[in-house]
Order: sequence, then structure tokens, then C-alpha cells
Amino acid sequence: MSPEVIAQLAPHGVLRAGINMSNFLLVTGRNASGDPEGVSPSMARAIADNLGVPVKYVPFPKPGELADQAGNDVWDIGLIGAEPARAKTIAFTAAYAEIEATYLVPGGSAITRIEDVDKPGIRIAVTDRSAYGLWLDRNIKHATLVRSASLDSAFEQFQAEKLEALAGLRPRLITDVAKLPGARILDGQFTAVQQAVGTARANEAAAAWLRTFVEDAKSSGLVARFIEQHKVNGLSVAPAA
Repeated sequence: MSPEVIAQLAPHGVLRAGINMSNFLLVTGRNASGDPEGVSPSMARAIADNLGVPVKYVPFPKPGELADQAGNDVWDIGLIGAEPARAKTIAFTAAYAEIEATYLVPGGSAITRIEDVDKPGIRIAVTDRSAYGLWLDRNIKHATLVRSASLDSAFEQFQAEKLEALAGLRPRLITDVAKLPGARILDGQFTAVQQAVGTARANEAAAAWLRTFVEDAKSSGLVARFIEQHKVNGLSVAPAA
């Protein structure tokens, strides 16, 4: 292990791992000591084990708040969706896992295809600064994005204001659709959220090492074992870079 990599990823003798607590596929709970559990905490621990240092979890309620702390000596690695807006300050690996993002539409909706959503007069409920929300920010040309602070508030706003579509990760939408008689989830995806590992852009040696680690974790079956261990449905191992 290169001393330069260890110095960049564990400058305080521990690997501080920024964890997005709002992604229920990647964080499935907390253990008896209060530490987060799930696929992304397991990935962080595996990275720490390879470095030969302890892991310290730094939880964030939202991914945008985690991204805001890049380079501020708050975390050494961050496990969030890789997005161009975030890549300005974070050097990301290729994805280790990915999640389909699509739309839910209310009962009686004339919308049947994902391509039908981006039309004038269509209002889309979306969680602000989520990875799929950032994708919609860049790609929606005609519909209107109605942003909410959380997954729950986006669902509530979709209902209360009778919006035409709710954007979300397919596993969460499967839960939401059960609460709305007649509602449907559209087939396909408008994007797949790429869950990756990032570090501050200044950490060039560490970023290169993390990229190799993630590819090895996918090809060796480590990521698949974490998904199975935590009994996660709706999360798949990302393709090789």
C-alpha cells in the first residue's frame, strides 16, 4: 500500500466515510452502537480494511449536504451518486452499484411512456439535489420540476397538489404506488443512478487507488455479496468500467 494513498485517505489515522443516510437501498439501518449498516457502509469498511486503518462513519441526512463538504476535511471518502455537478469538487470512481430511476403517475393518467413526461403542462415532483433530480435538472426541457426537501415530502406534494408525475428510484416508487389506488409506475428508466466512491479532487493518488479497488470489488463478487448480505432488492452491481 502506497504511503501517499494512506496519507490522502487517512490523514488522521482513520478513514472518515461520508454516508448518505437518505438512500434506503444503501443504508438499511443502524447497529447497536449507532453506526450505519448497509451496502455503502460495508464498502467503506472494506476500503478501510484494505488500507489497514479503522473506519469512522460520518452520516449526512442528504447527499447534497455530503457533497457540499468535499475538500473541507470533514470526510475522506464519500459514498453517493456520481453526478457531473458533484464531480467539480469530487473525484469519483466508476459506479459500484446502480439503481433505476423512473416515474409514478396517478390513476387515470394519460401518460404511458417515459418520453411522454417531458411535455408542457406536466409537473414532476422530485427530491431536490438527489442524483436523479440533478439529472432531471440537466435534461428536462418542457415539463416543470416541483422540488421538495425529502422523499416523503415529494410524495406528499405529488398527492396534495395533484401533480402529473413523481420521479424516484424504482424500489421507493414500488412502496409509494401501493398507497395510491390506480397509480402506475412507468416501464423503463429515465436514468440509472450510479452509486460510487469519491474523494477530494486534490487526492489524485487516492482517487486512482479507489478506482482500482471498486473494479476489483465488482469483479470479485464483493459488491454482490454485500447486496445479498443486506437483503437489498432494486440494487444491482454496476457494469465494469
